Amino acid sequence: MHGWAPDVIGAIGEPTTDAEGMLHAFFTKSPASRAVGEQFLGRIFTRTEGRDEETTWQTRNAQYDAVLKWGTPNFGMLQRLAAIQQPVFIANGDDDRMILPWYSHLTASLIPDAFVKLYPDSAHGFLYQHAHEFGADVHDFRDSP
Repeated sequence: MHGWAPDVIGAIGEPTTDAEGMLHAFFTKSPASRAVGEQFLGRIFTRTEGRDEETTWQTRNAQYDAVLKWGTPNFGMLQRLAAIQQPVFIANGDDDRMILPWYSHLTASLIPDAFVKLYPDSAHGFLYQHAHEFGADVHDFRDSP
């Protein structure tokens, strides 16, 4: 993985991101996904109290640099995943263009006790789109033997 797809960079790769860019990067084009995305945007942009501090452009660039570093093939680092002894739950949207779903399967294939779940009709914002289902899945995973 050597960066995000050009359409994702075009949508959120500038210091100021608009609502349409957020919808494009974090949700699919389906009416159901877009509706949830619009609800999400309504919640994060209308809340005035108790908000997290705004993310800076430098912070976003550092995160992108970390993604690029993580995406550089390093087979020694990948082999270290086999040492993870705990069960691992890997979640992703089935149409995530930022972190492609097949990376979830790749990661899970290298961890002895990993479980992958791809949430349908969702992109990078699957947590917002499937919040209740994801919460239940995490709860079930945590309580599984």
